[in-house]
Amino acid sequence: MGQPDEGLTVLAEALVAADKMSERFYEAELYRLKGELTLDQFKACPEQGRRVQGSEFKGLDEAEEYFFKAIEVACQQRAKSFELRASTSLARLWQQQEKITEACELLAPVYNWFTEGFDTKDLREAKELLEELS
Repeated sequence: MGQPDEGLTVLAEALVAADKMSERFYEAELYRLKGELTLDQFKACPEQGRRVQGSEFKGLDEAEEYFFKAIEVACQQRAKSFELRASTSLARLWQQQEKITEACELLAPVYNWFTEGFDTKDLREAKELLEELS
């Protein structure tokens, strides 16, 4: 809704609450959303999002780290739908960074794991992105 800072605050609170209550069902999705909002924050104000460490711009790196964390959690939980969402988000970021091969190699195996449900939004988006990457 155009308020990434507020969204990130809410997600931080949600992750703390989930940890306190040992409720981990949506943990992967929370990290994925944190990555998306970090990207939104970076795009909205690139100068603020560029917390320079050496010569790297931390905003994009942070988003990538959150996507990796989401994938890791989803894999641990064997939550293929959340893994697909996080992989799609990371592949989209890599597409923008012209890391086409890496994006394809990440997303294709997750997408190909599914045998049904191809009319769902997540699988349609993943398929469209794979077609763009080809």
